[in-house]
Amino acid sequence: MIPSDPVMLLSFINLKLRDYYGSLDILCEDMDLSKSEIEEKLAAIDYHYNRERNQFV
Repeated sequence: MIPSDPVMLLSFINLKLRDYYGSLDILCEDMDLSKSEIEEKLAAIDYHYNRERNQFV
């Protein structure tokens, strides 16, 4: 279960990307999550995935 609050989701996803996953695609596949849903929720608080940094900024 992932956090529903966008700010908590941001922290959760960036932690997972930093510590465990080499890309958002791999994280979503491994955790069976919708990449577009995560991107939409975080875009609502003006955060977007940066592939080079492998985090939402």
